Amino acid sequence: MLDELSRGIVERLDPASASFLNSSGLAKASPMGMGLYRIEPLGKVGSVRTATVQLDVRPKDRLGLSRMLFLLSYTGEQGFRPDTVSAVEDRELWSALAESLAQLAERALGRGVLQGYLTVDESLRTVKGRIRISDQISRRPGMLVPLEVSYDEFTEDIAENRILRAALERMGQVPRVRPEVLSRLRQLKGKLDGVTRLPAGAPLPRWTATRMNIRYHAVLRLAELILRNASAEAGKGPQQTASFVVDMAQVFEDFVGAALREAMAAYPGELRLRYGALLSEAVHEADRLSVRPDAVHLLGGRPVVVYNAKYKAATDQGASLTADHYQMLAHCTALAVPTAWLVYAGSGEMKLRRILNTDIDVVEFPLDLSRPPAEILDTIRELARQSWGELIRQHSAG
Repeated sequence: MLDELSRGIVERLDPASASFLNSSGLAKASPMGMGLYRIEPLGKVGSVRTATVQLDVRPKDRLGLSRMLFLLSYTGEQGFRPDTVSAVEDRELWSALAESLAQLAERALGRGVLQGYLTVDESLRTVKGRIRISDQISRRPGMLVPLEVSYDEFTEDIAENRILRAALERMGQVPRVRPEVLSRLRQLKGKLDGVTRLPAGAPLPRWTATRMNIRYHAVLRLAELILRNASAEAGKGPQQTASFVVDMAQVFEDFVGAALREAMAAYPGELRLRYGALLSEAVHEADRLSVRPDAVHLLGGRPVVVYNAKYKAATDQGASLTADHYQMLAHCTALAVPTAWLVYAGSGEMKLRRILNTDIDVVEFPLDLSRPPAEILDTIRELARQSWGELIRQHSAG
């Protein structure tokens, strides 16, 4: 097991496992001779498993699986609750994911397979539903039958069940899942055998959380996380492989943006994510410099506050902390904003730094991801309150 910021380890690997590890994007395996490889993390977290090898790369500060799942799912605005996942912090990822999916699927399917209405387009010799006039004219000009029709069918073959079936199949292909859990996953998938199988690489169908599918909400949130971040191939013997790899820097940026936008909705104006602005003028557009802060709050269409989220602060990477402040200074200069909020993953105290010879302040705002999810969201709301308060203070002083 490695930390995402560690310098690596030396392990004995077979060539096939080393090749799969390199292709996963989780770590780099460099041959050293005598069957030994130096394994170095590539800045992402997750787990790679083959029939003979398992490598886990944990987030910095040893954040557990439930916290990682919370951050991952919140960006989808699904309101994921980590207490629905049976992920004990010291358990390995695959066991926790498989057991959690099995438990949540059993609850969802306990009262039978969910049914719903599915719009079907068909060519029929009798009228059913409504006739698609434009298709009828373009495909069968001058012909009365067959008719191009659309109708709603009450069926199990709906988006929710397609997503659940795909997740059960993928987790069932992970090598070395405990036999009793694998048996449960297969039994659950058997209940969905009448549901259309999602092709490999196909986008996930859209579903909407409603009162009618409420018993599926928790399992669908976990299923989508598995399908978006995990891959698995069920070959023969040692060819079985699985990987679950996420970029925590991107996850943190997405989480802060989604949570901050929700928190700032309580105040006037509008928060926009990944806001682009010019930093320099140039005759040719290709020569212009631009900036794209993670989030900008606007009043009357004018930027007034800028935010950046940094999962790996410069000091994590052995670089000078001033690199992050240079970036924030550029954002403030380009947007003519007096204050920038640097939100970084970690503990500590909030610090305000006045940039010399300017009227620009950079506020370092820590977000401790080891805290319970409710407290993390409370901290984001406090960030919104303080940044709005600072804006009001500046306007009053001006």
